[in-house]
Amino acid sequence: MFCHWVRELFMVHPVSLSPLDWTIIIGYLLFAIGVGVFYAKRAGKSPEEYYLAGRTLPWWVLGTSMVATTFAADTPLAITEMVRSKGIWENWFWWNWLLYGLLAVFLFARLWRRANVLTENELLEIRYSGKPAAFLRAFKAGYFAIVFNFIVMGWVITGMSSILAIMLGSEQDVMIWILAIIAVVYALLSGFWGVVVTDLVQFVIAVVGSVILAVAAVNHVGGLESMMEQVQAVADANAKPDMLSFVPAMPEAGLSFVDYIQTPFFQFLVLVLIMWWSNHSADGGGYIAQRIMAGKNERHALAGTLWYNFANYALRSWPWIIVALASIIMFPDLSGQEMGDKSGYPLVMKEVLGNGGRGLLLVSFLAAFMSTIDTHLNWGSSYLVHDIWRRFVKPDSGFANQDAANLHYVRASRVATVGLMLGAALVATQMQSIEKAWKFVMAMSAGIGLVLILRWFWWRINAWTEIAALTTSVGITFAFEAIAFSQTKAKGEAYQLFGNDPVLFDIPFAFHLQLLVIVFASIACWLIVTYLTKPEPQQTLENFYKLVQPGGWWGPAQAVIPQTKQSVLPGFIGNFFAGMAFVWGSMFVIGYALFFNWMAAGISLVVAALGFWWIWTRCLSLIDE
Repeated sequence: MFCHWVRELFMVHPVSLSPLDWTIIIGYLLFAIGVGVFYAKRAGKSPEEYYLAGRTLPWWVLGTSMVATTFAADTPLAITEMVRSKGIWENWFWWNWLLYGLLAVFLFARLWRRANVLTENELLEIRYSGKPAAFLRAFKAGYFAIVFNFIVMGWVITGMSSILAIMLGSEQDVMIWILAIIAVVYALLSGFWGVVVTDLVQFVIAVVGSVILAVAAVNHVGGLESMMEQVQAVADANAKPDMLSFVPAMPEAGLSFVDYIQTPFFQFLVLVLIMWWSNHSADGGGYIAQRIMAGKNERHALAGTLWYNFANYALRSWPWIIVALASIIMFPDLSGQEMGDKSGYPLVMKEVLGNGGRGLLLVSFLAAFMSTIDTHLNWGSSYLVHDIWRRFVKPDSGFANQDAANLHYVRASRVATVGLMLGAALVATQMQSIEKAWKFVMAMSAGIGLVLILRWFWWRINAWTEIAALTTSVGITFAFEAIAFSQTKAKGEAYQLFGNDPVLFDIPFAFHLQLLVIVFASIACWLIVTYLTKPEPQQTLENFYKLVQPGGWWGPAQAVIPQTKQSVLPGFIGNFFAGMAFVWGSMFVIGYALFFNWMAAGISLVVAALGFWWIWTRCLSLIDE
């Protein structure tokens, strides 16, 4: 029976799902709803239970939950879009995020846990003071819960609905609303408890499913070696010599400045030298910080964040990339597809999987979708309720007792969840390119990253610094989009949201060039604003430093506050480079092995092992429980 099932898994069948497929899908949905019902009462006790699972999560749960959340249905579609359009090297668009992930591991995981806040925006009124701090808390809560969240959830819903539309032959807009209903029902029931528990199951299903699809795709095109040869032939025919390169080749000497900044190599330099420290998650904020704050203690927070980075980059990258490469051979021209290159991934699923296989892969995508959407719903509603409603509209003082307040805030969270889901679904109906949406979101907050890092370590940063950085980033990003819109309309062409690059000084301003402008204009703006405005009051600085004791340049506070907690700064540089060696080394062990480059794979393995040894002996083993 088992052998028969395995044969069925890799046999090609018609698009319609078999009873086995539907059994797998319905079984998962029943499991997810069961988890939601089981945790509904516990999640409803208080906002801390609803949003942080009572701060009781061990490292392997919170780390796995981070991994599961960052894998949504859109992720392999976007990676397929990148690999097909430019090559493996463009994955540095997200591979570079490891660098700020390591900042979270070795600096900010412990600091966020010490802060003991419910949301990252709550920290703003601890670090800063007065009306500017209150305004910044409300502004960032609204901006990230609504504008940012709608775009992210919109592309996640678009990715999943695209897969279902291809696999089931249904209308994509219909799938969008069906998915929205499924996600919101589950999110309303379980809160953060249900999210993290189902994340554990989702992670296993997703990894197994992606590996099965990669193996089936490789077998379909004649094996790994044959696949690489065929892809290289396609790349040569289309003048894309870097398609199979992990890093793009350096450009030829003698290029003009304008030509040089358009090259893949210059784009790669921008990604690995600037993008990682300039974005809105540079200090581990957002839903990553939410999970960090839910950890048992500082050591679990650090270890869980390290596990997340290892699993996210080393374990998950290559199955998606392999399927994307196979899709180039199986479907060389997807220009006629409504979704373009990103349709390559679900088309491979449709082509190579049989009974049970399709059901398993669809469940892996459905689980990933629910994990990500429910995380964003839970996280976004925490901003709307805790940072806006509870802080400015209906504070705790308006209730007879804390139990009544907790019940009210949990109910408000569920109302906010429904509103967020409706808005995200509407945005999804207008979303064209997932890759472009990714980049647009990154650009909108590209200039704030350095401020988020420095606010922990430099006393001179104030609320106006953050306000200036964020508004500059958002303003310039929308200005670029407005220019692209007007130029596209002037040509009489159809405009696509996030789909057109503006042209300035006869230079097409692709994403990496827009990023450079946004980052350095923002830095100039916030530095000027910082020195033109007053520093935070001494008492505010002392209170913040006493709470988290980060180290760094805190002269006014350090002079009066004794150091009672372990500093996060000693050994940071060594730990940071060891983390790079461990995670990227592990990632390239797999990559080089797939390309039969055994010497490079062996060197990468040694580098990864040394990195882990350093982290264990110089960091993890020295942290107090």
